[in-house]
Amino acid sequence: MSTETLTYYKCHAGLHCFTMPIQIGDQRDLAVIGGRAFVTGAEYRVMAQRLITGDLKDLLGSEPLSNVIFAEPAKLDRLAERLQTSARQINEKGLPQRDERPKAAGTNSGAAQIPEISTPAMTSTDLQREIDQLRGELEYRSHFAESLRHFLERISSTDPQKTYNAILTNSKELLLAERASLLVVDEKANELVLKAGVGIKSQISEVARIRAGEGVAGAVLESGKALVVENIEKTGVVPAPAEREYKTKSFISYPIRIGGRTIGVLNVTDKSSGEKYDDIDLSLLEIIGPQVALALERAEWQERATEFQLMSITDPLTGLLNRRYLQERMNEEVNRSRRYEYPMSFLMIDIDDFKSYNDLNGHQAGDQALQITAHCLKVALRAADVACRYGGEEFGVLLPQTPLTEATAIAERMKQRVAETDYPHGKSQPTGGVTISIGISTFNKHVDSPDRIIAAADRALYNAKRKGKNRIELYQHS
Repeated sequence: MSTETLTYYKCHAGLHCFTMPIQIGDQRDLAVIGGRAFVTGAEYRVMAQRLITGDLKDLLGSEPLSNVIFAEPAKLDRLAERLQTSARQINEKGLPQRDERPKAAGTNSGAAQIPEISTPAMTSTDLQREIDQLRGELEYRSHFAESLRHFLERISSTDPQKTYNAILTNSKELLLAERASLLVVDEKANELVLKAGVGIKSQISEVARIRAGEGVAGAVLESGKALVVENIEKTGVVPAPAEREYKTKSFISYPIRIGGRTIGVLNVTDKSSGEKYDDIDLSLLEIIGPQVALALERAEWQERATEFQLMSITDPLTGLLNRRYLQERMNEEVNRSRRYEYPMSFLMIDIDDFKSYNDLNGHQAGDQALQITAHCLKVALRAADVACRYGGEEFGVLLPQTPLTEATAIAERMKQRVAETDYPHGKSQPTGGVTISIGISTFNKHVDSPDRIIAAADRALYNAKRKGKNRIELYQHS
């Protein structure tokens, strides 16, 4: 208001916004805020990661993932102009107003003095056309948001192959592609493995692996950046063999990323309309990208779990993973934290006075208490977290890419959930209810191996028990 001009800024979530003074009739002390859009896919990925595992998770949940708007900077400029035009029409006397217009695209978007311009009066036909256009945009966005709201549910399954197929089918439909393929990264070999394909003549198992840097998908894996090709003949990209009989020369190769790493590549080509792919199509992939990444990583671990089935990785009583699986997974997460400098935390959890509960109520009641507690832990966790029965009445929870502050918040949710749950014989406990104690450790230069991380959490748990139980303690390196 003091500068009397349009000003651009970014909000806390990273959305591009503008604020501008506006006059309606005799009211001169008005300001409007508009925009609230992403102008790059990278900004959206950053915000989505914050929603999934970062500082926005507890505040906003996942709802914003279903209501995303992408826009070019020029569109925000035009929106500001339309706001001024609309305000001008509302003025009862129709007096000319000073029009605060943003500067041309490509210039500094800071505050500046804007010259006055004249705008022709809007006719009733123009106004109706404007209203119809806005209504159409709103209906489209509402339909699209509703479609995205259940996108993650549609592409997730307990069967990894069904997840791969669902990701491909739903992405193909969204991009109107007649051919598509989904490749997943084998991190040990740094290669892409085909998991699902539509319009591919060969059997999926017969398609050769693709090394990083090899071909289009390999180049996308290596760079971590999407490739949108309008016409392959006008680029340096080597065209596909003629026998593949592609209908168009346009395609998108898109990296599926989570936590700063590429875990897969999605390819779409042969748009059903015969048109070329462009940045608008890429923005659609940017919207669903985080949800696809979550489903893909879950499928990856489900597939890994299937490989470990002969080792009996599931605890039959609680349905949680067992100690053997935890040790295997911790080795991988510790290596990943070392390589990418990711945070990682671990919780050691014990049911307070469980021996007393078991002795008073019998082993069957004790088993039921373990099952109830396991359920309480699971519902407090995120999709990527790993809960296991460590032994007896002890549980371990691995929290990948999670700093100490977030781990503490998760532990607090677990402790509160157990305390609020009605156990069949809970009133027989010394405190009048079943409670848990939790010890927390986190990966750092002093605690840098699976054994040390577990031992540190166990020591913190011992301190929690010693200080009165039903509490959370952090491991402090001395």
